[in-house]
Amino acid sequence: MVVPMKKIFLVVQNKSQEESLKLLRKIGVVHLERKTVSSNALSKLLESKSKADTALRVLNSYSKDVKSLNPAKAANDISGISTADEVIGQVLKNLEERKAEMEELSRLRKEQNRIEEWGNFDPDDFSYLSENGKLNLFLYKLPRKNLEKLPADVKYIILGGDKKFVRLLVLYQEIPGRIPLPLGEYSIKEIESLITHIFDKLADIDGQLLLLSEKISIVEQEVEKLLTEIEFETARAKVYSVDDVPEESGVSWLTGFVPQEDLGLIKRGASEYGWALLAEDPGPDDFTPTKLKHNRVVKLLSPVLGFLNISPGYNEPDISSFFLLFFTIFFGMIFGDAAYGALFIVLAIFGMIKTSKKGVSTELKLLLLLGSSNFIWGVLTCSWFGLEANQIPLFLQQISLPLISNVTASRSDYDAGIVQQNLMIICFSLALIHLCIGHLVAISRTRSLKILAELGSIAMLVGMYGVVLSLIASNAHRQIPLLMPFVYLLGIGFAFVFVFSGYNGSIGGSILDGFKNIISMILGIANVFSDIMSYIRLWAVGLAGAAIASTVVGMAGPMLGNAIFFVFGVIILVFGHGLNMVLNTLSVLVHGVRLNTLEFSGHVGLTWSGTAYKPFKEKS
Repeated sequence: MVVPMKKIFLVVQNKSQEESLKLLRKIGVVHLERKTVSSNALSKLLESKSKADTALRVLNSYSKDVKSLNPAKAANDISGISTADEVIGQVLKNLEERKAEMEELSRLRKEQNRIEEWGNFDPDDFSYLSENGKLNLFLYKLPRKNLEKLPADVKYIILGGDKKFVRLLVLYQEIPGRIPLPLGEYSIKEIESLITHIFDKLADIDGQLLLLSEKISIVEQEVEKLLTEIEFETARAKVYSVDDVPEESGVSWLTGFVPQEDLGLIKRGASEYGWALLAEDPGPDDFTPTKLKHNRVVKLLSPVLGFLNISPGYNEPDISSFFLLFFTIFFGMIFGDAAYGALFIVLAIFGMIKTSKKGVSTELKLLLLLGSSNFIWGVLTCSWFGLEANQIPLFLQQISLPLISNVTASRSDYDAGIVQQNLMIICFSLALIHLCIGHLVAISRTRSLKILAELGSIAMLVGMYGVVLSLIASNAHRQIPLLMPFVYLLGIGFAFVFVFSGYNGSIGGSILDGFKNIISMILGIANVFSDIMSYIRLWAVGLAGAAIASTVVGMAGPMLGNAIFFVFGVIILVFGHGLNMVLNTLSVLVHGVRLNTLEFSGHVGLTWSGTAYKPFKEKS
């Protein structure tokens, strides 16, 4: 459920503004009103946070190699570096030095590639001969076919070449109309020496960063400290002040939102610390945060919502219970393999045992639930690591559900077609149930004749369900006729939606509004069709995962019977099934989540436009 909120206005004296904010943070129940803020202090803190984050990212990349470092061989001593500012400053200095050395290395590499075909000549020798020997020398690279076209007075020596080009050392004068090779600063030998020197400097820098990575905890603490200061300074910047008031009697105020159940904490704080407090219901234009309160079961969904970083609006319904129920079903159908499910269950139970003293995490409980769904669906369909039905033990075949079992599908093409049709019907039936629940949720929140539009939408869903079964689920083995009641429901439902979807106190006005939006109304029929069709992805994605698992088994199977290739067979099995599980996980995030947050939410009227309740409080 969405917890009712109160909007509060808190007035404090300017002289106690900072102390009041600290006390408010200690109470820890006020979500400060959203507001774009800026201040010099906040800018400096954000700049420091950016530097600390950069240093932390660099040290994290080196910390995994710190065990391989021999401190005795380190080029620089960092024993005097102890504070966070010193560590961060040194890391950033090393990072800049490393960047400069890498840029110089890139420049030298480019120069080396440019002149290496000319051999190890020294540009200074050319300058010396030109100044003291009065002998001007120039290097040219010309197409070989142009060699004979050079003027007769051009004196040159052929240094080398290939079938297409020739390299020349030209004496005394430049070739008219052609630009000689720029000599550059260094010879090849000098460039190689400089590159070696750069590698030595890079090794020194890396060695120092490795040593500094042992002080990563200091930087992590600094980042946490800066986050706290940024949050406090942001809160301070959200405080409004009354102008043209004497400093000793000046007051400031801030606005925020508090769960109605926690309002008593703020009232006691206001009474104790001398704050002026006004609390009222949020208005329709307020960007009220959303706090969700769930029972132990529905709370299992919190890792998914946290990962997606989405929240319903304050005035929108909480569909978490339906989200969890159908997400669990979708997960099982997409993974669709009992062996994978058993593996998830084992991992979840093992994790619960290992963390039982500290408290079992919600993530492990969710993994157990999803693994159980996967296991049950896999048992019903007789899917075990992508094995053929005749390779699976007989008792596992017997406990599967014949209507959707791979055992049934393996008997003949006819049976395979019937099983596939049954799976499609299940997908479309889930769509009907899921989307109808969405409209029932909308009906529970409607207090006008718009309820008839929601009932019309349900009738359209049922009618379209019959159309989809007839057009899509029918196959050569079994035809599903289109019954006229479905057609009638589709027409009646459209009429109700047309008349009542725009109802605002006047049926005539609602009908007129329907004619104004006649095109979108007609397109709504296509949307109903596409929404039901979207659920076919559960069967299609599950089928793709099963095909990958079957392919992996087919590749590894022959190797497992050969002692020489046994190890390679095991590697293929582990890698192949591991990859399949990763792909299935991505499919769940894409398809399983989409059906809840797009198709279902669209029929509920839920836009996920809210912001989660995040109170201004001390970090634990």
